[in-house]
Parts: sequence; C-alpha cells; structure tokens
Amino acid sequence: VEIGTGVMLFVAYRAMETRAMTAVKDAGYTDITLAQARIGQRIGPAGTRLTDLAEQAQVTKQTAGFLVDQLERAGYVERVPDPADGRARLIRLSARGEGVADVANAEVALVEREWEDHLGAAAYRDLRTALLKLREVTEPYR
Repeated sequence: VEIGTGVMLFVAYRAMETRAMTAVKDAGYTDITLAQARIGQRIGPAGTRLTDLAEQAQVTKQTAGFLVDQLERAGYVERVPDPADGRARLIRLSARGEGVADVANAEVALVEREWEDHLGAAAYRDLRTALLKLREVTEPYR
C-alpha cells in the first residue's frame, strides 16, 4: 500500500516535534505538555489573541483558554492589554516561555541540519522550495 504524501509529512513533523519536546523536558521544563506546547508555538512575537490561537490550533476557544490558563499558571505566558483594542487581551510568552521556545527552536534547527545531511544539500533545498510553494495553497496563517 502506497503511503500518502500527507501521512509522510505528518510522520516527519511528528518526529521533529517529539525531538523538540524531549529537548524541552531534558532542559528541565518538565511541566509543559504537548497540547500546551502546540498552543504556545502559535503565539506571535507581539502576542496573539486567544481566538486566533484557537483558530490556528483548530480547537475550541474553551480548549485554547484552558491550555493558556495552564501555561499562565506555570509561568510560560502572560496576558497583556491589546494596544490595538483596549477591551481585548493578548497572550504572549513570558521570559520562561521564551526559554522553552529557545530550547525547542535549537532542537528543530538540529533536526533540520540532520535532514539536510541525510538528503544532501540540493535535495533538502528542493524539499524546502516545494514545501514553501505548497504553503501558498495550504497555509491560511502565513
């Protein structure tokens, strides 16, 4: 049975995600869950509204709120006023949250170097070019 492209992309993503979470745990951030990390990775540098996090993660606003509450209690995020709308709040990473992101991002960069070494520079560049082109029709949050 031939494996679909979507499944192959998911398997590669899951392998990278697992490596990043292992690095986070090994760095001492043992109280963050995968579900929390998936919400946290969607927080933009200036902060993101809860409704946008929920939409991007494809979860209900209640689920996103529950996960953000947990992240806030653990000190990974903070809620701040939205300068564009005084009634709204933004979720942004705290210093502790930035620390987790730094660890995860470093591991992702390591995985990408390993993939490039495995595929070869030209094939890896072609893969990235194709995925960026595909993103034009698949990613609503680019």
